[in-house]
Amino acid sequence: MGATPRDQLYDAFGSYVRSQRQLAQLTLRQAAELASISNPYLSQIEHGLALPSIAVIGTLADALSVSAETLLLQAAGAASPPSAERPSATESAIRQDPRLDDQQKHALLAVLASFVGSPPASEPVRAPRTPTPTPGRPAAAGPARPRRRRT
Repeated sequence: MGATPRDQLYDAFGSYVRSQRQLAQLTLRQAAELASISNPYLSQIEHGLALPSIAVIGTLADALSVSAETLLLQAAGAASPPSAERPSATESAIRQDPRLDDQQKHALLAVLASFVGSPPASEPVRAPRTPTPTPGRPAAAGPARPRRRRT
């Protein structure tokens, strides 16, 4: 017996939630805590065993830095409407490309954001950390050179 449309909807929603959690670089435990739900419940959602209430979808959206509208539309199996928060075609293509793993997607989204000058829709991009200079020593302009030994 094949999967029902309901099963397919739950699986698709769960996969979307999992991918957004991974793109946000959150563990299951961290995302569950941010969304004020239990780890097992979030796991059930991600594995397509449960479809959360609207209230839980709202807290999940906040935890994953995704608009509640986008998450609700995913839960309903509907396509996203045009809006100011809608990701660009390039961003959507990166997020949906099955050849890329989540780490590659995150890296490409960060590069895209650096070129267009704004973070991608529904995905916060953390700025790279700049090294802090050691007190009493000027910051290096480039990578340190290895010292040569005198022989």
